[in-house]
Amino acid sequence: MLNGPLVPPASGAKPTSMVILLHGYGSNGDDLIGLVPYWRDALPNTVFLSPDAPQPCPGAPGGRQWWPLTSFSPEARAAGVREPAATLNAFIDAQLAAYGLTEDRLALVGFSQGTMVALHVGPRRARLAGIVGYSGMLADPDALAAQARSKPPILLVHGDADPMVPFAAMGQAEAALGPLGFEVTTHASRGLGHSIDEAGLRLGGEFLARVLA
Repeated sequence: MLNGPLVPPASGAKPTSMVILLHGYGSNGDDLIGLVPYWRDALPNTVFLSPDAPQPCPGAPGGRQWWPLTSFSPEARAAGVREPAATLNAFIDAQLAAYGLTEDRLALVGFSQGTMVALHVGPRRARLAGIVGYSGMLADPDALAAQARSKPPILLVHGDADPMVPFAAMGQAEAALGPLGFEVTTHASRGLGHSIDEAGLRLGGEFLARVLA
């Protein structure tokens, strides 16, 4: 079972919604849990969880990976993003049960490799509230039409100066998701590299507040 930091609802009450944050390659749950202070006031009854990815990341002390980046081919990405799906789904199921929440009260937020995992797992579940993806891509687009069980609203944010995951990946994801009936909103952060800026944080918070209202 995955583990990682969590932040309880700011209200102190029993949570009525949940956000699970999925970090990028070589990072860990402590990284994305740092986003919570920006969103907590707007989501006072939300519990935030930021699990560590299942595998240690070579060359990154304390870092984790959702799958090894041994190849950057589309085929390797598609195969790789399938690896952690069962583990993450088991974590999601356990956490929803622990807090007595239904799936429509859950949103996923990913960064980089975590975005790829969120975009893979989310539509294959019954009915998430929404997905926020920063600096990522749709890693297994060809299988999505046949495998999608739901079409949660999606916000994609990407820096147009990203040296790690090409900025074009955002447009490619939108082009694949839109014709399948997904509601996709995108934002280009001008001059931003592989990171999240103030505009991205604001848009993410507004999106989460809307879909979890």
